[in-house]
Amino acid sequence: MPRLIAAGRTKWAVALAAGSVLWAAGLAHADKPVGGTTPTPGGSDKPQGDANNRTLLASVSQSRIQITYPDGRTGSGSMEDLTSVDPNWKPPVCWYEPVFTPEQLKSAVADLKKNGGLGAVNAHEFWTSGIFVDHYEEGEEQDNFDINASKNTMAQGYKDYNVGQNGMFWRSVVREGHEHDTKAWDCGRIMFWQDAGTIPDDEHAPTPETLAAYAYDQIDVPKTEVELKPEAKSTVNLPTWVWLDKGTFKDVKVRAELPNTGLWAETTAKPVALHLEPGTADAETFPASGDCEINADGSIGTPYTKGKADQTPPCGIRYLRASTGEPYRLKASITWEISWEGTGGAQGNLPNGTFETTQDMNVQEIQSINR
Repeated sequence: MPRLIAAGRTKWAVALAAGSVLWAAGLAHADKPVGGTTPTPGGSDKPQGDANNRTLLASVSQSRIQITYPDGRTGSGSMEDLTSVDPNWKPPVCWYEPVFTPEQLKSAVADLKKNGGLGAVNAHEFWTSGIFVDHYEEGEEQDNFDINASKNTMAQGYKDYNVGQNGMFWRSVVREGHEHDTKAWDCGRIMFWQDAGTIPDDEHAPTPETLAAYAYDQIDVPKTEVELKPEAKSTVNLPTWVWLDKGTFKDVKVRAELPNTGLWAETTAKPVALHLEPGTADAETFPASGDCEINADGSIGTPYTKGKADQTPPCGIRYLRASTGEPYRLKASITWEISWEGTGGAQGNLPNGTFETTQDMNVQEIQSINR
């Protein structure tokens, strides 16, 4: 719900239902701003920064949460994202984070006054330098529109950017990919002060579980196909053995920390089962549920060895009809159990995740085969 706010003299602010903001050298860029266009320095939307962190990136999906991988993984390479098995799971869409020290905000506003443009005070509202000066330097109250309650409130002003006080200014962040979600408006407070060592008394303040859900989005799991015997070509009424060697799948850990808050969470994805779908109703799975549990040593199923052609595998498939023309599409999905722990001994579980691969299976009409 876009809005344009008159704020006295020549000052004005723009709020957008969704869009990204780049605050580089004090200049902001807003997607489709209401009431006019916003200049972009040098014709580029890319933010610039320096060692003193005086030029800052401010995007509605640019969180300052820091991600590390305690298990040594890098989060890249032959890895794939997990998909939650619970379609109704709704991690936080928005929350508040510390963004500026008093000195950083004062410097950024000085740059904004020099270069013009807009700066973000929350995920959807952008001010010119005049309003920043009035609110954060002169101490004037400013109108703060509550989109959910459809009413205006007055936000407390600050003198000289609170220079000399111990704390930071906080601003809203929107979960990546949810910039156009109406729930992103729930974090509608304009940038506010919070004393060091404290967390805002607000339902959208970050918590260890917020960080755990953020870490969930950063989990990548191995992209590995299951071992098959016979590979790619099976025989009617003879079993296809399926297995994964031990060590192929291990726990994946992602740690999320929010600087200047003391908040952290470590989310762990543990592989617990392999599920098989043969790609046709004319087949049997072993076990009948199609769920092959992970063994104590970390392996799944049992590798095929010579002489087992007619035996029933602990994990596998028996096709009852030959494939004609198109091969069957064997689906193999690993279920990952998700748990987390965090600041102050907090802990819990998040919805299981899954990753699925498919393999072509040609099935022939031969009743015996020399393996």
